[in-house]
Amino acid sequence: MHVSITEMERETYRKSPIHGIDGRIKILMTLAITIYVVALPRMETLNFTKLGILEAYLLLLLLFSKIELSHLAARFLIALPFGLGISILQPFLKQPFLNDFTIMYRLPMGVEVTNEGLLYGAIIFLKFFVCISAVILLSSTTSMSELVASARRLGLPKEMALLFTMMVRYLFVFWNMLGRIRTAQKTRCFEIWNRKVPRKWTLEQIGYTISSLFIRSYEQGERTYQSMLCRGYCADAHVYVDKKKLHITDFAVLAITFGVIIVTHIQAF
Repeated sequence: MHVSITEMERETYRKSPIHGIDGRIKILMTLAITIYVVALPRMETLNFTKLGILEAYLLLLLLFSKIELSHLAARFLIALPFGLGISILQPFLKQPFLNDFTIMYRLPMGVEVTNEGLLYGAIIFLKFFVCISAVILLSSTTSMSELVASARRLGLPKEMALLFTMMVRYLFVFWNMLGRIRTAQKTRCFEIWNRKVPRKWTLEQIGYTISSLFIRSYEQGERTYQSMLCRGYCADAHVYVDKKKLHITDFAVLAITFGVIIVTHIQAF
């Protein structure tokens, strides 16, 4: 399964009830869910119920967004190794905030698997999964340019808004540049996973690719900055963001999200 960054960005321009929600509302929804999930106790079995309810709500919104499953799977697979790697290590570690541990298995070389570590690792993974689901819902239904504009309307500093605007504008340029480099390598019969060539030589070619892309990015940045200066850019320059009114449906979705969080917190007791 190969999904390019351009194809994933194209999904944000679909027509669906979730895509039509204002970007500011979706940012606030993501922040509210993330803050609540992170604030949950570290060692509590009720977390499974709370996180399950929130994940079901997010999956329902993803279903209404009508996004292709291949694009959702690609986004999840990109982020999954980070949370999964941290969670897998927890059963073998003794958490500093706990005093007593129940040993379930004793492995060679003195490695012990504790019940508390398994519980802590499972809670970390579920927290990570719910937060990633919220972020994927935001990024899959809001274009990058609209995301920056919505953050600016919420009060994002103009310096950060300018940086994000430039990043969004040139991200696809550098992606296409990397694609041309990879095409040139393939025409010369270079394949990263080819086992018939020395691994050291393959790593050297990957290093050359990264350095070439870095140099081209630096040169593009210099040309862009000079062009901005020629057009009157200075420290007092502002990023223009048009005004956009919120509708009743936007407030309704935000109220439903906060309602789900409150009901989840109350009903789980």
